[in-house]
Amino acid sequence: MGVNIDRWKFGILKKGPRNLITDVPGVKVGHTTISNDNNQTGVTAILPHGGNLFKSKVSAAMHVINGFGKSAGLIQVEELGTIETPIILTNTFGVGTGINAVVTYMLNENPEIGDTTGTVNSMVLECNDGVINNIRNRAVTEEDVLSAIEHACEDFEEGAVGGGRGMRCYGLKGGIGSASREVTIAGKTYTVGALLMTNFGRTGDLTVCGEPIGRKMLDEYKEERGSCIIILATDIPLSVDQLKRCTHRAQNGLARTGSFTSNGSGEIALMFSTANQIPHWDENPVEPIYRLHEDAIDDVFRAVTECVEESVVSSLYHAEPLKNREGKIVHSLKEYL
Repeated sequence: MGVNIDRWKFGILKKGPRNLITDVPGVKVGHTTISNDNNQTGVTAILPHGGNLFKSKVSAAMHVINGFGKSAGLIQVEELGTIETPIILTNTFGVGTGINAVVTYMLNENPEIGDTTGTVNSMVLECNDGVINNIRNRAVTEEDVLSAIEHACEDFEEGAVGGGRGMRCYGLKGGIGSASREVTIAGKTYTVGALLMTNFGRTGDLTVCGEPIGRKMLDEYKEERGSCIIILATDIPLSVDQLKRCTHRAQNGLARTGSFTSNGSGEIALMFSTANQIPHWDENPVEPIYRLHEDAIDDVFRAVTECVEESVVSSLYHAEPLKNREGKIVHSLKEYL
C-alpha cells in the first residue's frame, strides 16, 4: 500500500494510515482484472460512500486539464456539482459498457429511477490501453463492471490491476496508483486522497522528488502521448467552487513527475467531498452547506499536489512488467531501480 521507497520523500504532510484514497472515511475501491492471451485490461470502481449514492449524492467538481478523452458523465457534474453513482475507470472502448452496467446497478438499487423520478448520470472515465491490450476485442463486460463495484473495499491493490492493467506511464508499465494526506483544521484531522489511472509521459521526462531518473533510462518512446484520470476525495467540507479550485491543483502533481500535458494526452481531474451530501428528495427547499474558509485552504491544495505526485510514482512502482501486443516487454520502474 502506497509507495515505500526510502530514498524518496513525497512532500511534507503526514500520510494516512493506508496511504490510499480509502483513508477518506466511507470511500471504497474495487477492481476486475482481465488478463489472458488476447487481452490485458479491466475495470476499477470507486464508491464515494457506502450508502445509496442516488439518494445521497456527494458534492463534486471536475477540471479538464487536456480534453483528449471520451469520458461520460462530466457535463452534469459541471452543471449540478454532484456525483450520484459509482465512478468507473476502464479502457476507451469500455465506456459504453460501463455506462450500461452502472445504469443496471443503479436501477436495481433504486426502482424509482426512470419511473417516478428522473434518470441517472453514470460516471465512466477512460484511458486508451491499446498498446498492450487488444482494445478492438472490447473485452470488458457489464459483469466485470458490476463485479468491481460489488468487491469494492478499503484495501485494494495498486499497479497493473483493474482499469490500469494495460496502461503505460513514462514508457514504463503504469496503471493504478493511490496516496493520501492528513490535514488538520481547527484541531480536527481530515483526509485528502487520490487515485490515478496513469497512461501518459515520455521516459526521459520522468522525475521523482526532483530526481530526473528518466534521463538515466533508455528512452524508447519519443512522443508524450496517453492520458491520466485523477480521482480526488476528501471529508473536508468544501463547496463546489472550492472543489473546483482543488482540481486545478492536480496538474501541479503531474508536473512534478515530469508531465507537460502534451497535445495527445487527455488529463481529467474529478474531486468529491463526503462532508456535504445532497439528498435526492428534501422537503426543505433550502439546503444548509458547510464550507471551509478560504484562508484555511492552502494545506488542502498542498495535499492534492502531494497525493497526485505520489500516486503517479506509486502506479509505476507497484506495476509488474507486461508484454505489449508486439511481444515487447514494457518494463517496470522496479526493474530500473
